[in-house]
Amino acid sequence: MGSAAAGALFAGSLIVALALAYRPLGDYMHRVYTSPRHTRVERAIYRLAGISPDAEQRWGAYARAVLAFSALSILFLYGLQRLQDRLPLSLGMRPVEPALAWNTAVSFVTNTNWQAYSGESTMGHLVQTGGLAVQNFVSAAVGMAVAIALVRGFARRKAETLGNFWVDLVRGTLRVLLPIAFAAAILLVAGGAIQTFAEHGTWTTLTGGEQAFTPAAAASQEAIKDLGTNGGGVFNVNSAHPFENPTAWTNWIEIFLLTVIAFALPRTFGRMVGDDRQGYAIVAVMATIFTASLVLTNWAELSAGGTVPQAIGAAMEGRETRFGVSNSAVFASATTLTSTGAVDSFHDSYTALGGGMLIFNMLLGEVAPGGVGAGLYGMLVLAVITVFAAGLMVGRTPEYLGKRVGPREIKLASLYFLVTPVLVLTGTALAMATETGRGAMLNGGPHGFSEILYAYASASNNNGSAFAGVSVNTPFHNTTLGLCMALGRFLPIVLVLALAGSLVRQAPAPVTAGTLPTHRPQFAAMVAGVTLVLVALTYLPALALGPLAEGIR
Repeated sequence: MGSAAAGALFAGSLIVALALAYRPLGDYMHRVYTSPRHTRVERAIYRLAGISPDAEQRWGAYARAVLAFSALSILFLYGLQRLQDRLPLSLGMRPVEPALAWNTAVSFVTNTNWQAYSGESTMGHLVQTGGLAVQNFVSAAVGMAVAIALVRGFARRKAETLGNFWVDLVRGTLRVLLPIAFAAAILLVAGGAIQTFAEHGTWTTLTGGEQAFTPAAAASQEAIKDLGTNGGGVFNVNSAHPFENPTAWTNWIEIFLLTVIAFALPRTFGRMVGDDRQGYAIVAVMATIFTASLVLTNWAELSAGGTVPQAIGAAMEGRETRFGVSNSAVFASATTLTSTGAVDSFHDSYTALGGGMLIFNMLLGEVAPGGVGAGLYGMLVLAVITVFAAGLMVGRTPEYLGKRVGPREIKLASLYFLVTPVLVLTGTALAMATETGRGAMLNGGPHGFSEILYAYASASNNNGSAFAGVSVNTPFHNTTLGLCMALGRFLPIVLVLALAGSLVRQAPAPVTAGTLPTHRPQFAAMVAGVTLVLVALTYLPALALGPLAEGIR
């Protein structure tokens, strides 16, 4: 079977599996977030934390809870890294230096998992599992909670509250993420991923030499980093490492994990607003963009230019031979279309147009399907912008799901969209304008610019992957990228919750002959078009200086 045919089978089976999981997982999450009952474990957590689980919050209180929890998480994770040498299971690792500890703490709390370090030579077992892996769970649960709060804004009528953040956080962690990650970790161990708290060891190589290695609890962290669209990795080469991702079938499992919740959440949305067709419309937009990215990235990599790539049929630099080009391209597309950032190949080695496609995936705002929670609320904001544009065309007050999109709502939606472009373009400009920033580039010319653009697109969109040729473990980049991650996560969240608070107070407008149907293919096509046009108009000049200039010269 040729590379293209094998890649088509790999991607096709993935799409079928995601389609089969859409209804049962989406329905299950609907029950999780709407059930009035609390489990015994949950009630114990609430008593211990002094939380009243049946007391609901207005949008301001919900937002303050998100920010307070995230701030405390950053402080805890920062302190854990700085005190690493005094803690058990440190493997003799030194304390993480302040700028890197700040960057890493912000990275994992914002669901970005940007890593400017080699995991196996920087973090001991306790920091990896008690710090980073814990944040993989709760940062993902935060994104899901915010998405559910926005959905309640659409679903509720003339209300004041959006639910209880602490309840949504606990339920998302214990009822959704933990059981699926547990089962996935067992599968990965069965496939050859390691799970151990052993000390440093050595192996005898085939030539008779010795190779030092650091064991780790890799399977459990790999499962939640993919499921929660977190990214990062125990080892420096991430999901390309055989201890994290041993075989082609575990590679398939990991791609499935990093997309399954994000693709199922539109079903939860449809159930909560009382119209399954609305969920189908949103997931159709996600699936269309996702499929287009898979096709274009595979095309760019399988038809790579150059004498050697043409002779062997593809560009194999930076790819694991056990995965091949097409499977790696599918992983790369999925990880940049979600906010995952895990990698099983070296994105800096992709062709100019293939690498440019990965950058474009992130610049879309990672909404196809996006991070767990973040993808859904990002797509719903784009739907609000779409109905506003459609309303202007026909001279009607725009409505979405019966809620009017007035001046306040469109201002909040517009500000949401503008946050990441400001961060991406400002960060890239500052890096290119300073000698310290340019010094991180491994390459000059358009490709070097692409490395910097990729880094700030990844940080600001909370992705976490990189064109790894760029060396960003410097005070300048640790600080600026950390700021981009924090602002790129929390400013949009506050704006989304403010939008939800505005919507939840409205009484639904009656459906008339002039109401725009938002469940039909035409509306899905409009949302996809608005998404692509907004991104193209915003980022085309930057892309022209980087991957496009490299690809056409």
